[in-house]
Amino acid sequence: MWLVLMGEYQNSIDAKGRMIVPSKFRDELGYKCVLTKGLDKCLYIYPMSEWEKFREKLSGLPVSDAKARRFIRYLYASAQECEIDKQGRISISAALREYAQIEKELVTVGILDKVEIWSKQVYEDEDSGMSLNPEEFASQMTSYGI
Repeated sequence: MWLVLMGEYQNSIDAKGRMIVPSKFRDELGYKCVLTKGLDKCLYIYPMSEWEKFREKLSGLPVSDAKARRFIRYLYASAQECEIDKQGRISISAALREYAQIEKELVTVGILDKVEIWSKQVYEDEDSGMSLNPEEFASQMTSYGI
């Protein structure tokens, strides 16, 4: 079975640090998921099955490589198992909210096998700074076999 998370949704966080996971993502994420720091100042939500696949890849990294150890530590130190409650919410810890600069408004984005959670302001700043020329990008992707 292929997992496909896609789309962009506007959202907010409540006073208790909870966000409603968009209903389009809930079915794919399931009842339990993993929330952790992402790259580019966002957070990642992984379905348990995808977190397990990712964990297996990470465990294959060489223990002797300091960068690999730091990357694993970066992801695992902030990771938390979440349960989506009956109202479709998850709690985001204060530390993760601070890392992602989340105060109130959010953008949630489905990206293949995970969901990204962004502060709306950070997302808009990131988006505006990304002058993407689709033709140029597509030509660069051929080096990756795409």
